[in-house]
Amino acid sequence: MNGEVSRFIDSGILEMYVLGDTSPEQNEQMERMLKEHVEIREELYSIEVALEKYAINQAAPVDPTIKPFLMATVDYMQRISNGEPVSFPPQIAADSLISDYNDWLNRADLQLTGPLDEIEAHIIGSTPELTTAIVWIRNGAPAEIHKKELETFLIVEGTCNIVVEGKDNHLGRGDIFTIPLYRSHYVQITSAIPCKIILQRLAA
Repeated sequence: MNGEVSRFIDSGILEMYVLGDTSPEQNEQMERMLKEHVEIREELYSIEVALEKYAINQAAPVDPTIKPFLMATVDYMQRISNGEPVSFPPQIAADSLISDYNDWLNRADLQLTGPLDEIEAHIIGSTPELTTAIVWIRNGAPAEIHKKELETFLIVEGTCNIVVEGKDNHLGRGDIFTIPLYRSHYVQITSAIPCKIILQRLAA
């Protein structure tokens, strides 16, 4: 392990990244280092595993969204380091269509990897400002509040109800919904099949 990698790991930025406490500039640096150094990808995975074990040991429920998105980040960086060209999916707008994302939705390597537990994700584009992913949700996602990013859903398959401050927002194929900042919300899947979505997180 070279000195730059060792100093980067020792700086604590990986732990901050896992907890979502990094700045846009730090996220950009992290993405570059993940792409260039396998040691950092391995260390990031080790931190994620340690976090999950700690939560289990404390008898605290593990947020089901943490692991799939950490794994999706590592997978994306590995794909880029293996030669996949960086792509820039369009930002979701009011007139966006599912077909706008067919280049990614139709890729064999961006399908479900096996039986769905709760949530699976594949990142298809990432910049310091905007992350786009294909996401499958089996039952739902727990309550949370976004303070630094706008989260937008484009429903590809299935149906869901995004409950924002107690208000139902029923969504089906082709529907688009952006979750307001500082509002408690959670997701309920209302279809017999998992809800498949294009999910974007835009820095606010």
